[in-house]
Amino acid sequence: MGILKDKKAYFTFLLPALSFYLFAVFYPIIQSVGLSLVRWNGIGKWQFAGLSNYISIFKDRIFYTALVNNLIYLIIVVCMQIVLGMSFAILMTHIKNPALIKTFYYIPCIITTVAIAQLFRSIYATEPLGLLNQCLQAVGLKNMATTWLTNTKTVLAAVSVPEGWRFTGLYMVIYYVALVSLDTEVLEAAQIDGADGWVLLFRIKFPMIRPVILLSLTMCLTGALRGFDIPFLLTNGGPGNISELLSTYMYKKAFGSNQYGYGSAIAVFIILESIGVITCLNIFSKTQEGEK
Repeated sequence: MGILKDKKAYFTFLLPALSFYLFAVFYPIIQSVGLSLVRWNGIGKWQFAGLSNYISIFKDRIFYTALVNNLIYLIIVVCMQIVLGMSFAILMTHIKNPALIKTFYYIPCIITTVAIAQLFRSIYATEPLGLLNQCLQAVGLKNMATTWLTNTKTVLAAVSVPEGWRFTGLYMVIYYVALVSLDTEVLEAAQIDGADGWVLLFRIKFPMIRPVILLSLTMCLTGALRGFDIPFLLTNGGPGNISELLSTYMYKKAFGSNQYGYGSAIAVFIILESIGVITCLNIFSKTQEGEK
């Protein structure tokens, strides 16, 4: 207990993690802010540009396309990971020995990104016919079969689903642990008072795991806002810029067109967007708590 009260011990234990954070996270952010204020092709000298890069991105039509796509991508990913994760967790609480099932659901989280992209590329394929189109044909919906990754109406949803599917198992495990850890005396008291089924779930269990829900929602939102790897591997923002996200557009501008200042300005916007979303979530949470 003496160590816990010693501030020097706190600092000693925090120093390695804090040093890693400053070097691996904070320093790149500061460097991105600096690069966003210059014009640089990666080789020559920097040319100070002030806020011109930021002015340019807000005049860029593709930037707005990527921004809207990011919001749609965010909605799909969050709905899959949070809603499906919670639904599976609730079902798991009614299974006596769920260890094996939890393992199967969690496996996608540990599969490499490239493998997941290749898996879904095969599922969406038309030549040879992929699993999705085969299933549609089997149930008499042959007319709905399409080239999912090149059809402008389906491509954005097609690149969003793999990311949502990938981490659904993670949030399922988080919610499952939270639900099975609830105080049984509180649940029994609520049942004695007449709470059962959906009432017990929404009025008792969900409020009790509220901090877990907020934490998982924060993780999911920040992850979706900076989603990059699977959409980039599947379509690279195409066809055209129909499935372009802010992260893929940033990558193209910085490393494809060698416009490091412009790409850094988009990166800073993504950071500010993430901070804004999390701030709004925290304000909403505090408002809800205040009303209670």
